[in-house]
Parts: sequence; structure tokens; C-alpha cells
Amino acid sequence: MKKLEIYEPAMCCSTGVCGVDVDPVLVQFVADLQWIAEQGVEVTRHNLSQQPQAFASNADVVKEMEAGMDRLPVMVVDGHVVSTGIYLTRDQLAAKLGLTGKEAKPQTKLTESGCCKPSSGCC
Repeated sequence: MKKLEIYEPAMCCSTGVCGVDVDPVLVQFVADLQWIAEQGVEVTRHNLSQQPQAFASNADVVKEMEAGMDRLPVMVVDGHVVSTGIYLTRDQLAAKLGLTGKEAKPQTKLTESGCCKPSSGCC
């Protein structure tokens, strides 16, 4: 089974899809990760503000962060860094994971303002 690990910058919640000013790139990324998981890939996300030990225990991620915090997010497939500084698209993730021949569409569209309401206190 393939394994995808994402080491992300500090965000208010585990997905970054919360609050009133949601980044549509993160909304799409959440949907893409769900699709990746449905293809049998083990997906793990690490948020710097919530799981700093995961960052500290990965020498490759530490090296990337030493080069600059703009290197986050760092994406690791089966222990190898495959991307830094951007959230890959569904098609790019599929290619990095060797999911060739799989239908990588449809993409989702932002229709709501996040996973939690501003008054919920989650952020």
C-alpha cells in the first residue's frame, strides 16, 4: 500500500478548511485527498501547530524547513519527498503515487464557507 504524508504549515484546524476566509485550494485539496484515500493510499496529514513532533522526527522535513518555511507543505510518498511549497492537484498527486489509468475527476467546487461556523470556536 502506498503512503502519502503531508507536512503542512501551522493552521487553525487539521485541514485548514475552517473559519470565514477559506482558501479554495485547501477545499479542493481535502477533496483530492479523500479521492486518493479511496484509491487505497494511506494518507496522513501533519499540521505544524498541532503535531510539531512529527516534523522534528523526520530529518528530510527538518532539512526542508531549514531551507525556509516557504518549503511547506512538504509531501512525502513512501518516505521520499516528492513536492515542496505547493499543494499538488489531484492529477499531480495521482502521478506521484503511480495511480495511472484511474479517473481523477470530477473536481469539487467551493460552495460553503468552511467546515465550521465563525461562532463555533473551532478556530
